[in-house]
Parts: sequence; structure tokens; C-alpha cells
Amino acid sequence: MSPPPRAVLLDLGNVLVFHDNGLLFRRLGARAGLPAAEAERRLAGAGWTAANRGLLGAEGIRRTVCEALGADVPAEEFNALWSSHFTVHEEVLPRVEGLVGRVKLVLLSNTNVLHVAYLRPRLPLLERFDHLVLSCEVGHVKPEPSIYQEALKHAGCEPHEAAFFDDIPEFVQAANALGIRGHLFTTAASFDAQLEAMGL
Repeated sequence: MSPPPRAVLLDLGNVLVFHDNGLLFRRLGARAGLPAAEAERRLAGAGWTAANRGLLGAEGIRRTVCEALGADVPAEEFNALWSSHFTVHEEVLPRVEGLVGRVKLVLLSNTNVLHVAYLRPRLPLLERFDHLVLSCEVGHVKPEPSIYQEALKHAGCEPHEAAFFDDIPEFVQAANALGIRGHLFTTAASFDAQLEAMGL
């Protein structure tokens, strides 16, 4: 049996917070006078990766999305809409809190500056993480090896000494390919069982 991991790397979306993209498209579509499906179609290539890489700041995101939707939404209203699909995953937070001080705790997330600004004050637990590796700050995105290596650097451990949890199988597979112990995150209960199986 392997020893317990020295570091736990956690995804943000659908792990610490839920994001309902369908709700986001409905709300943005309604604001632009479009059906949700049309809003989703128009936004399919609207700078998501550029925003996640930090190539678009807050105003760049607003402009890109508004242009795609054919609507001019003022910044304050847009920022609220853009993050209106998040809810905190309250059930998982105590288990993550229990890892503080026992392992290196690193967030590893594909995200953009507006979502970070919205979620930080709503997730005070993030302040207790050892490091936050945010794609919009480091310029790399999952599943690129470089962003996992960035997380390992801040965790101060070898790949096999780290466990990684994400809700997207492709990102878990990319971690496994680097020798990290990747696990698919599904529910708070299964996360608890996975940690216990690793000796945490």
C-alpha cells in the first residue's frame, strides 16, 4: 500500500463550487434577447481559453462576450451575470478544511479573473490553501503538463507524492500521465472515501 500523499491538488469548479453553465447561458441569453441554446452557440468560441490563460482581463471578457451576444451590458451588471451560476459546495468544505496542515493543499483551476474575483470572498477556505495555481495567473491551462508541474513545484513534492481531484476525466488522465495520483471527483461522500483509502 502506498503511503498517504504529501500534497492534495484540488480543482475548483464542480469540486469546491458548483457551476451551472446552462443557467449562465439562460441568463446571458435572456439579457441579450436570445434563446439559451443560441447564447451557448455564440459563446462556444468566445474567448474562453484566452480568458482562462489570462489573455483577457475583466473588460476584455465583457467586450468579447457582449460582442458575441450582440448586446452591450454595463460592467457592473455583466460581472454579476457572468458569475451568477456558481454555488458553494458546502458539503465538501469541512473535509477539505480537515486537510489543512496535514498535507500541502494546492488549488489547480482553469478560471478567469472575473470568476476569481467573485469566488475568493465567498470561499474564505481558499486563504488556508498553501498555494492557488490559477490558469489566468500562470498562463497555462489543464490538461497541459506545465500547469500540473507548476502545482507540484508549489506543493514541494514529487508527482507520486501528490493526489489530484478533478471532475473532468481528461484532466485526471493528464495528471496520471505525469505520475500524479489522479482521481475523478464525483460527490463529497466519494471524495471522503477516496481520501480515507489513501490514509487521509
